[in-house]
Amino acid sequence: GRLIVRATRVGRETQLGQMTRLVEHAQGEKAAVQRLADRISGVFVPAVLLISALTLGVWLLTGHPATAAFSAAISVLIIACPCALGLATPAALFVASLTGANRGIFFKGYRALEASRHVDTVLLDKTGTLTHGQMTITDIEAARGYEEDEVLRWAGAVEKASEHPVARAVAAMAERRVGELPELDTFAALPGIGARGTVEGHEVYIGRAAGLPAGLAARQAEWEALGHTVVVVRRDGAAIAALGVADAIRPEAATAVTELKGLGLRCVLVTGDNETTARAVGAAVGIEEIVSGALPADKVAVIRRLQKEGGCVAMVGDGVNDAPALASADLGLAVGSGTDVAINAADLIIVRDDLRIAGTAISLARRTLNTIRGNLAWAFLYNLAAIPLAALGLLNPLIAGAAMALSSTFVIANSARLLRHGGPPPRPARSAPGHAPALAAEQAG
Repeated sequence: GRLIVRATRVGRETQLGQMTRLVEHAQGEKAAVQRLADRISGVFVPAVLLISALTLGVWLLTGHPATAAFSAAISVLIIACPCALGLATPAALFVASLTGANRGIFFKGYRALEASRHVDTVLLDKTGTLTHGQMTITDIEAARGYEEDEVLRWAGAVEKASEHPVARAVAAMAERRVGELPELDTFAALPGIGARGTVEGHEVYIGRAAGLPAGLAARQAEWEALGHTVVVVRRDGAAIAALGVADAIRPEAATAVTELKGLGLRCVLVTGDNETTARAVGAAVGIEEIVSGALPADKVAVIRRLQKEGGCVAMVGDGVNDAPALASADLGLAVGSGTDVAINAADLIIVRDDLRIAGTAISLARRTLNTIRGNLAWAFLYNLAAIPLAALGLLNPLIAGAAMALSSTFVIANSARLLRHGGPPPRPARSAPGHAPALAAEQAG
């Protein structure tokens, strides 16, 4: 067929381009601890040179041999070599990046490390995050005067132009049942709501189920009680059918939520689905706090509200609808199977298709920051203790050189401990019975 594209923004002006610039800016910044180390180094190096010169002068003025004076002065320079100080941050980040890569975690920059230390609340999207995002049509209820295949024919024509998981499910079933679908004259995606288009001269809408007639409303209540998502098909404004859609919950979702809570984090489910469906999924994975019916702007509003209340918020999502929330959160975690916009908006990317990695990512980021702080503390304390000894002549240059090397070795060894963080990479979770929404989708498949 023919595809007509109108580019309203191109290159760096597009949303993706803007998100990419934000990421590049974040990667160009230094972590707060590294900026502190740089400021201290700006004072430390001149101070060491001054101490070395004073050591030489004092030793010569007090009548000591020139060789002893030069030995003490050189020992000060050697023992104070800021190798450990320079290795403190990059060594920890290198090991953390390697450890994260082995477990399917990609750090975009320092922001993730700094934010992870204070995160106390995690918002989780439902579709594609807690669930597989592979929707299946489980039920169809057509209004009086309409046939199921007739409804699917119109709905499939519109949904075939959309990339949303629900749209893919509707289009796939329509093609299986009806075959070739009619041409679509106009199309508009409604983020967080649905989609609409013109099919054979009629405006067709597929999206949120609201204001249904009695017969369809009864079906809606029945399906939502099972944890299904219900969408309505409207033709020229009139509701002509309701579709029940199920999405299998990830088998590891409940374990992932438990691990996040074990880190002291408050878990909140934020979804565009209605409250009944959201609570069914929340009960299956162990989340009590639910925010339902949330459009992309609503998710951002929830994050802003929690931040104003003094919270530090992490967001886990995968879709275009989650990108604004991922960018607004203090820490954004994108599932690697998600959209490019979501991935560009996040601070952490979970490449492995396993939600349990979210908890591992946050704990690894926290431990990495603690390791950096430990390395810097060691480097400073080591110099504070060693420089006076060298200035007093208690360390000759050979011993000073060995001590300096051992100090750098300690920093590297301390950073290497991050390789053992979290143990071996987790195995794929096995599907287990017990979750109604998951079972419904599996049976439908």
